[in-house]
Amino acid sequence: MRRSFYHFVKTLADPYKKDDITLFANAVSRDGTFPKQSEDYDELSDYLELNADYVESMTLFDEVFQEYKETNG
Repeated sequence: MRRSFYHFVKTLADPYKKDDITLFANAVSRDGTFPKQSEDYDELSDYLELNADYVESMTLFDEVFQEYKETNG
């Protein structure tokens, strides 16, 4: 079964680590309006660009999304 990007990102969250990917994952976890069921790059990218002030660089999202694709098939 394929999991959504949100569920993948939740596996990266950690309250103690402070690297960029973990901070991104923690912020996504706290975002109540994040599209939790989406697997679509464009939908997620648009959401982050327009609604999320916690993403300083979309390059970070691209990196995490690539990892998601590799592990999610």
